[in-house]
Amino acid sequence: MHPTTCFHLSRDLLPPRPFNVFDSTDRSIVLPCVVTPPPQINASSELSTERYNLFSDSTMDNLLHALENLVDHLGNPTYEVEYHSGVLTLQLGDKGTYVINKQPPNKQIWLSSPFSGPKRYDYHVGSNAWVYSRDGQSLSELLNRELSDALQQPVDVTDMVD
Repeated sequence: MHPTTCFHLSRDLLPPRPFNVFDSTDRSIVLPCVVTPPPQINASSELSTERYNLFSDSTMDNLLHALENLVDHLGNPTYEVEYHSGVLTLQLGDKGTYVINKQPPNKQIWLSSPFSGPKRYDYHVGSNAWVYSRDGQSLSELLNRELSDALQQPVDVTDMVD
């Protein structure tokens, strides 16, 4: 994307520069403007509050059970899973901590990953998944990949629910 011209400023209005950055015949400079992309439509906002709560509660419960099973299977005393007030925390000792929480006002699930940082997931009815709109990856796909890499063994959070 090429920036578009937004402003013309007279060089007389700018603070003095140590070097002459202006053409001697031109009394103004052109500043580029970065165009902000249009706002993304939040697909989850089309969900009713009741459906959002149903889908998000189910997801959080399934993740809790899957991650509890994973931590129990691994048997590492520095690994721990907690769930309180819509916030699920997975502590993996020196590998870092995941925080996954519901965001009812936005009808989203938010993830903070020690590897990929923060992400906001919207529920997509057609794929029955929480999807990050910037890369199209689902919450479970990201967790499976990152946890598999961190733990150096295959992890599938969708198969670990009792």
